[in-house]
Amino acid sequence: MSVPDAMPLPVAGVGVGVGEELKQAKEKEDAEKYSFMATVTKAPKKQIQFADDMQEFTKFPTKTGRRSLSRSISQSSTDSYSSAASYTDSSDDEVSPREKQQTNSKGSSNFCVKNIKQAEFGRREIEIAEQGLFYTGRESGNQRDLHDGVRQSMEKQKQVASAEDMSALISLRKRAQGEKPLAGAKIVGCTHITAQTAVLIETLCALGAQCRWSACNIYSTQNEVAAALAEAGVAVFAWKGESEDDFWWCIDRCVNMDGWQANMILDDGGDLTHWVYKKYPNVFKKIRGIVEESVTGVHRLYQLSKAGKLCVPAMNVNDSVTKQKFDNLYCCRESILDGLKRTTDVMFGGKQVVVCGYGEVGKGCCAALKALGAIVYITEIDPICALQACMDGFRVVKLNEVIRQVDVVITCTGNKNVVTREHLDRMKNSCIVCNMGHSNTEIDVTSLRTPELTWERVRSQVDHVIWPDGKRVVLLAEGRLLNLSCSTVPTFVLSITATTQALALIELYNAPEGRYKQDVYLLPKKMDEYVASLHLPSFDAHLTELTDDQAKYLGLNKNGPFKPNYYRY
Repeated sequence: MSVPDAMPLPVAGVGVGVGEELKQAKEKEDAEKYSFMATVTKAPKKQIQFADDMQEFTKFPTKTGRRSLSRSISQSSTDSYSSAASYTDSSDDEVSPREKQQTNSKGSSNFCVKNIKQAEFGRREIEIAEQGLFYTGRESGNQRDLHDGVRQSMEKQKQVASAEDMSALISLRKRAQGEKPLAGAKIVGCTHITAQTAVLIETLCALGAQCRWSACNIYSTQNEVAAALAEAGVAVFAWKGESEDDFWWCIDRCVNMDGWQANMILDDGGDLTHWVYKKYPNVFKKIRGIVEESVTGVHRLYQLSKAGKLCVPAMNVNDSVTKQKFDNLYCCRESILDGLKRTTDVMFGGKQVVVCGYGEVGKGCCAALKALGAIVYITEIDPICALQACMDGFRVVKLNEVIRQVDVVITCTGNKNVVTREHLDRMKNSCIVCNMGHSNTEIDVTSLRTPELTWERVRSQVDHVIWPDGKRVVLLAEGRLLNLSCSTVPTFVLSITATTQALALIELYNAPEGRYKQDVYLLPKKMDEYVASLHLPSFDAHLTELTDDQAKYLGLNKNGPFKPNYYRY
């Protein structure tokens, strides 16, 4: 809480009465008594600058691939720094990481990050993610002012309450570390690079794998975490605010290295798989397995399989029960509000919101918005999902029917051109538009890069697109994934997804020849149940065990799997 400035003192002079002089004397005494307050407020405030906020935005990338657009920064952009997914001030300079010469403490330069000097802070972030503590490496003013003993006590209580958040992945690491089930695996990965995914990457390394990594989203990278991974020896090529050119350059640097050839792929969105398939077909043919965790990436894999062009086995992690329910449903139910609140400070009570898509992500978003009193509409192409929406109390409409009246538009379909320029032209003033699907193709942002429209950056990841008549549309994260671009995702949820990914990689890499053909497979049910069981201790949950007679009656093994593959949870 900031201390208000001391009130200026009037100067006593001719015509001032005795009462007024006494009043001035009292004010002068108070001013001297509380002079420290004035001293505090006179100190200039340090403003956090965003490196990407100072760039000029044009229609085409510059020679270095860095995008630009005419932007203005309001005071709120510095006051609302919490809306960034990375807590590091990225304003150290305007030089592209591609143009820097950096080495870690071991003398290696086999990486490209924003600033290797942030590694120590990033290591603390990773440690916190492993322990599952509630805070994120930042302290409030009240915490800093606490006596050390009180503060340590609070931290100990936090650790006791939440130390199990990533215990499942750490448990897997400890159990399998001696066996090194990924020894010889050369994994090239393209995922979000956060403290939680760093725990996954280091787990894979501990299990024997060599890893090279890039980011699947240009805004979700935590720069300090990328620096910590680089310092630890992981070849990571990623930083927050990459251009499109940077994005593909980073992927290529991961794949194209003399003397090193990937034999496993861990992907989120399919961009890495697509790049290897198109640019390095000989490498693609020698891949032993692909693990994909997004709707978009899985869709691409099925397209390759249908066309007979998928020459390696692939594991569809996205449709595993643990991923569908926990990452897509429960996670988005919380992170949608986190992202919207951090970027817009909007109150949802009474607001009209249209959610495009009622899959697991859509269901989670709608449940959260409805709980806050928003009036929620759904658009759907699937009659089953549409019927579910109706039974859950939502009105199913076509986007054209409500586009003029809604206050917020959220896409979560995994499709392209869900919100077109025609829709954007018809939106009301100050309508908020964002995307919760993986791909940035759902909102036709490209159509907004025209001379008649003005872009104004009002805070990190928030652009006002202004029409000639003065209408403004609030675009978040330039149409990219909202929750990981503008906020954070719960550590517990990412632990579930990361454990699933690690098990899928181990399964594909160690499977005997012939078990998996050149096709797309779902995660075995037994593995799904194992991932869930690893996370139950966090809730002090106790499973009931079947008796021999009960197991025989149901025709089940006492240790599972407990449901057939066709069962819908």
